[in-house]
Amino acid sequence: MNFPDHLKYTKEHEWVLIEDDAATVGITDYAQGELGDVVFVELPPKGKELKAHDSFGTIEAVKAVSDLYAPLSGRIADVNAELSSTPEIVNKDPYGAGWMVKITLSDPKEVASLMDAAKYKAHVGK
Repeated sequence: MNFPDHLKYTKEHEWVLIEDDAATVGITDYAQGELGDVVFVELPPKGKELKAHDSFGTIEAVKAVSDLYAPLSGRIADVNAELSSTPEIVNKDPYGAGWMVKITLSDPKEVASLMDAAKYKAHVGK
């Protein structure tokens, strides 16, 4: 199981890459492993405003359907259109090609509420 040190994490199993005032978001390796084979991902349209902890979409796997939660407040700047036709990318490369949305942050101070890799690893008991 992979827990990249350069990322931040949420209790809901999203990872976050912070670059200036933008955040790239996906689900963690742990989460995709727990879900099993991903068969469908529903993402929001570009421009949608989100508040931290809002549901921004769903991910469906053979075992379950789960909500995706915004780790931070802001506006959806980009969505990974590849996931609509090849959702299994989330299983194969959760921290790379399996990213889900990019958010332009409205309150960068919220980043302090996210976990680092060591805290997330403890959170999932690994």
